[in-house]
Amino acid sequence: MRDDAPVATLVARARDGDKHAWDAIVDRYAPLIWSICRRYRLDRPDADDVGQSVWLRLVDQLAFIRDPAALPGWLATTTRRECGRVLSAARRQEALGDAVDAEDMPGDDPEAAEREVLAAERNAALREAFAHLPPRCQRLIGLLLEDPPVPYADISATLGIPVGSIGPSRARCLDRVRRHPAIAALISNEIPAGGDPNDQPAVGR
Repeated sequence: MRDDAPVATLVARARDGDKHAWDAIVDRYAPLIWSICRRYRLDRPDADDVGQSVWLRLVDQLAFIRDPAALPGWLATTTRRECGRVLSAARRQEALGDAVDAEDMPGDDPEAAEREVLAAERNAALREAFAHLPPRCQRLIGLLLEDPPVPYADISATLGIPVGSIGPSRARCLDRVRRHPAIAALISNEIPAGGDPNDQPAVGR
C-alpha cells in the first residue's frame, strides 16, 4: 500500500529508520529528479548517476534538514547541482570528442524550479489518489486516458457497461479522486481567495 502521509511526517519517520517511509519518499519524488535530468538532456546512465548521488546526499543530510516540508525544493536544488556536475565532467572530456556546450546547460531559473516541484507534488498526489480507487475505476480512467483515444463502444465492451453509463461512471470516479486527502489538500492550496473550488480542469473525456 502506498504511503500518502505528509512529507514532514515521512521525513520524521525516515529519520527514525522507518524503511517504509524512506521508500515512500523515493517513490514520491523520483519523478521530480527524472524531470530535471531530462531538462538537462542527460542520457539514462548519467540520470541514474545523478539520482543515486541525490539519494545518497539525502541519506547524509536527512537529520539536518531544518524544514522537512521544504524537502522537494532541496531535492530539486541538489539535482540541478548534480546535473551541472555531470555536464561539467563531460565538458572536460573534449579529447574524446564529446564536449557539452555551455548553452546546453539550463539556466538557474527559480520559476522553472518551482514549476518542477509543484508538478512533482501534483503527480505524486494523483498517483496516490489513483492507487486508492476501486479496480473498476482504475480500469475505466486508464481506458479514457489512452492515446489514441479508445472509442466508447470498445470501453463498453471491455468493461461490460452500457455506453450511456460511461460518462456518469467517470464522474463518480473523478469525484473519488478529488475527495482523496492528497488531492483535496492540493486543491485547497491552489485555489485563490474567493475562488470557486469547482473551477478545476476536467480529466478524461
